Amino acid sequence: MIHIQKANRSHVQGIKKVCSEGNRATYRDIYTKEYIERVIEEFYNEERILKEVKSSDRHWGGYYVAVENGEVLGAGGGGMISETEGELYVLYLDPTRRNEGIGTLLLEAITRQQKEEFHASKQWVSVQEGNQKGIPFYEARGFVYENAQLAYGNEGEEDYRSLRYSRFI
Repeated sequence: MIHIQKANRSHVQGIKKVCSEGNRATYRDIYTKEYIERVIEEFYNEERILKEVKSSDRHWGGYYVAVENGEVLGAGGGGMISETEGELYVLYLDPTRRNEGIGTLLLEAITRQQKEEFHASKQWVSVQEGNQKGIPFYEARGFVYENAQLAYGNEGEEDYRSLRYSRFI
């Protein structure tokens, strides 16, 4: 049985694994390998994940994990970007466990935190242009396209774009 819970130190390696593998599986046909590895190195290294597991506040509510038999199958987290608006910053699954409802369970936990603890009434997410795993997932959960902006981490000639979606919660 899958359990959704707030992450702790014991989940760091699992978070690193699902976020790194999920990132590669999601973006391998969209981004260069160099871009993907640069993002993974910045966000999904043990030191950063441990710090983000140990601390949480309005701006970063901490990681939530989907765990089955002690194994992390998915990880996600978000925070508040204004007094009434939250954002989902990260949501990745083990690529072999997609379409089992795990992402929905994680999104529900993060949304519940933003509504109940931080009093959010609107939620945002950035989805990379061309991400045909993420875009249908978020649209099916009521997110509506708002605009496009340059993606985080572009260097040199890179011109990747993020699509901004929102929904009322």
